[in-house]
Amino acid sequence: MSEMNEYTPDLFELIDEEGNKKQFELFDAAEIDGEQYYAMLPAIEDEEFLDSDCDLVILKSIEEDGEEILASIDDDDEFEIVSRFFLERLEEGYDE
Repeated sequence: MSEMNEYTPDLFELIDEEGNKKQFELFDAAEIDGEQYYAMLPAIEDEEFLDSDCDLVILKSIEEDGEEILASIDDDDEFEIVSRFFLERLEEGYDE
């Protein structure tokens, strides 16, 4: 029996500030300056989605009420450093 290449993405259901739920696929994760960050892409939903542009969503792991949650990065300088890190890793992956 031949081996199949199985790919099971890590999916996260995120809730935006308006209470809307959307599925995201984990693209990359990294610890930067002692903080944990996650880069995610919207999960593929249908054929139209494949033709659309999608934004890389970068979130920071924080602890709130004793639980780990993923939150947006409010500091512009921090966001610039982290987004540049993930974009460079993305470009390196395409170069290979």
